Amino acid sequence: VQLQASGGGLVQPGGSLRLSCKASGLVFSRSAMAWYRQAPGNQRELVANITNSGTTNYADSVKGRFTISRDNVRRLVYQQMNSLSPEDTAVYYCNANWGRTFWGQGTLVTVSS
Repeated sequence: VQLQASGGGLVQPGGSLRLSCKASGLVFSRSAMAWYRQAPGNQRELVANITNSGTTNYADSVKGRFTISRDNVRRLVYQQMNSLSPEDTAVYYCNANWGRTFWGQGTLVTVSS
């Protein structure tokens, strides 16, 4: 199983980014997908997840600003992140749950002026 995350970068406060995660080696349409993040000195935390049927769930800190979605044909999961603040600075990890849990390599998001 491979999860290839991309889309991170440097953005100013109030800006937007879209993260993508390309999955291979699993039955994507049957997998629950999620984004986690880990800021320096902090534990990894769940940001958002989406079930194989499309039900979504968000951390309180990102509700109304982030949107997780999936494309089962292209085997992609996205996270649209709006109104970014410095507190969103972290390495963002793609996660898949298909019988067991799999992790991608992470993509760094830095929110700074």
